[in-house]
Amino acid sequence: MRELVFDCPEQLAEALSDALLDAGILSVSVEDADFGTEAEQPLFGEPGLEPTTQAWSRNRVVALLPDGEDPALMLESACAATGITDVPEWSLRDVPDADWVRLTQSQFDPISIDDRIWIVPSWHEVPELGDAISIRLDPGLAFGTGSHPTTHLCLSWLARHLQAGQRVLDYGCGSGILAIAARKLGAGDTVGIDIDPQAVQSAQDNASANDVVIEVGLPDMLPGWHADVVVANILSNPLKVLAPMLCERVVDGGHLVLSGVLERQADEVAAFYAPWIQLSVWRSLDGWVCLHGQRTTQAS
Repeated sequence: MRELVFDCPEQLAEALSDALLDAGILSVSVEDADFGTEAEQPLFGEPGLEPTTQAWSRNRVVALLPDGEDPALMLESACAATGITDVPEWSLRDVPDADWVRLTQSQFDPISIDDRIWIVPSWHEVPELGDAISIRLDPGLAFGTGSHPTTHLCLSWLARHLQAGQRVLDYGCGSGILAIAARKLGAGDTVGIDIDPQAVQSAQDNASANDVVIEVGLPDMLPGWHADVVVANILSNPLKVLAPMLCERVVDGGHLVLSGVLERQADEVAAFYAPWIQLSVWRSLDGWVCLHGQRTTQAS
């Protein structure tokens, strides 16, 4: 296979990429044309959110060509569709043959959490576990494969502190990894909530694949349901907005566990929860923190 490569300015990168895909290109990636030089420009945005700048000043567009297609005609067609009269200079480069499925899978190895939990992709053999549990989970469209520090922190808290039979609410469940882990660690009734129907379906599928039962749905499901442990691994801004609701879901004496919070955001997020539950940093990892607090009768 071959790749079509050309440079273009920021204002044309997205339009040309879309037009190339419409023209039949198999895939398009946009890279910083100045990568590795003093002119390299990082794109910044809050983790999990889109950056305000979508491209660099100088962009290198790399387009994977279908076999037998004329690259010049495809690029000219894309330029015409976007009103560009000057077709950029371009080059071709060969793409070596590879088993792309196997190559992608090789990037995801089993992940160990405190030697108590193993996240194991379906194409790997389950390692010898002893007293640990395993979760079969493939990287997919929903957030939560165990590799991100915030997921790791929440799993670690559950592995160390969850008591058998406790009811668990995983708010913003994504792939369902935290709810699944809770059930395998001995939790009682467990509920996963997410605003994304695709995440709800992913969590349901992953629960079935791991032979556990969890209730999964959208935020209007089980409005009066309370839990001994409420865990939410989202981001700082939605966590602040959700503070009253999440605290209300925690029973007296129950635990609230939050992540998706950067170290510099910890005090600000904790302040939003202070009227109901006093939160403190339980642990940090790679610049992220896990906040924990216990609801008392006086705070209800």
